[in-house]
Order: sequence, then C-alpha cells, then structure tokens
Amino acid sequence: MARRGLGRGIDSLIPAVLPEEGEEILHVSPGDIRPNPYQPRQIFDEAAIEELAASMKEHGVIQPLIVRRDGPGYQLVAGERRLRAAIKAGLDKIPVVVKSLSDREAMELSLVENLQREDLGPIEEAEAYKRLSEEFGLTQEQIAQRVGKSRSDVANTMRLLRLEPEIKQLINEGKISGGHGRALVGLPREQQLVVAKAIVDKGLSVRETEEAVASKAAKRKPRQKQTSSSRIKEAEEILSAALGSPVVVKRQGTKGTISISFFGREDLERLIDIIAGTITTS
Repeated sequence: MARRGLGRGIDSLIPAVLPEEGEEILHVSPGDIRPNPYQPRQIFDEAAIEELAASMKEHGVIQPLIVRRDGPGYQLVAGERRLRAAIKAGLDKIPVVVKSLSDREAMELSLVENLQREDLGPIEEAEAYKRLSEEFGLTQEQIAQRVGKSRSDVANTMRLLRLEPEIKQLINEGKISGGHGRALVGLPREQQLVVAKAIVDKGLSVRETEEAVASKAAKRKPRQKQTSSSRIKEAEEILSAALGSPVVVKRQGTKGTISISFFGREDLERLIDIIAGTITTS
C-alpha cells in the first residue's frame, strides 16, 4: 500500500528507524511505558494484535517505539499496536527511541503515524483534527500542512462530527463510509437515520446516497400546489442539505436574498470551496 504524502513541516516529527543526533535506542520494560493520552485511534483490531504478538515472539520488535520521558518512566508517542502486542507476547524489553516533544508535537506525530498506516477511521481522524484545533489552537490550514492533506479535506472530515451519534457508530463499525457520512451531514436527524438504514440495507453507493439526500431535501407534498412560502422553505432545505450549513431565503417581490450561516473562518473557507467547485464543474 502506498504511503500518503506528508506536509513539509512534519518531516522533523516523523520517527526514523535510526535515532537522530543526540538520541539513542534504549531497551525498556513495556510496563515502564504509559499510554499515549493523545492517541487518536480508539478502535483496535484484537485479531491483528494477536498476529503481531505471535510475530514478535519469533522475531522480536523490528521497529522501535517512539516515547518521551515521563517522570521515572516514559510516555508512548507512537507505536501503540506494537506496545499492546509486546505486552501480549510477554516481552521483557522492547526498543524505544526517546524524543523531546511538546504535547502538540506528540499528538501530531501520533496522528501522522496512524494516517501513514491508514489505521484511523473517519470519525477518529475528525476527532483528532478537532483536538488539534481546540487544544492547540491550530487552524484547518495549519492542520492540513502538518498531515499532508488539503484544507478542504480536513474541513470535510471535521464535518462528520456534526452527524448524529448513531450515524457515527455506523461509520466506526464500517457499515457506512466517511463519504456516506458527509452526504448525510445536511439532513435532520430523522432523515439521517432513514437514509443511513437504506445505505446499510440496500448497499447504496456514495453517489446514490447523495441523490437520496437531494431527493429528501426536495421532496414535495403530493397533490398540493406549492405556495410561495412553501417553495422558499423547500429551497432553504435543498440549499442547507447541499452546503451542510443553515440557509435562509428571503423574497422581496421578484427579487430576494440568500443568507448562508458559517461558524468560523474555516467553515467559511469550506463553503467557498463547495460553491467554487460547483461553479467550476458545472
């Protein structure tokens, strides 16, 4: 599997197999290593860890873990799967590289490692971006530079956090994809659940899901002539679903205005990307 590209600013954080100048590989007890409080990954495949543990019993730990000093022991920065497998394998000592990192650098490194290995689910990735934003004050542009993605990719991933808990769980379980989730963001809770059920039951593709969402937003009451106000309400629902943000349409005679709400500079940039992309491809 090809490794994903990385932003220029992250190079100094990526752990090499060999230590950098002033660092060395130590062999320490797994019990001396505390878990990583910034670990973005919350779901671990126990069967895969069992396989890794079996391999470690035969070959040992090939790639050192990355840690930082924490009192008399160490705090894990990168390599939680390896640490769990080493404990399961009953190893007395495992190789580590001790790095001097700030809390933010530790979280960035852990996030990048998981992204490189494609180990994170979409919701875990979104939560990690949220922590970088809220706890360390990084903008979506800064996060994008550090993880080697576009700002719009980061913004679209973070939109998944607006989903209902039931939908997030379906994504975590792999029953629907992040692409499905992004299509559902603009719908009210009840409609999110209805369309999500259809995705699971009928195996809808992302494109089919987007069409179903558009149909839900544009659906009219049967055999009723639409009034001007109902048409405006329908337009608001369609635009809100398409943009993933509240939209208000006001009419004055034959003219009017469309107001789109946004929640911060990054959200505004996301809306610009969506609208500009629509204009470009139309």
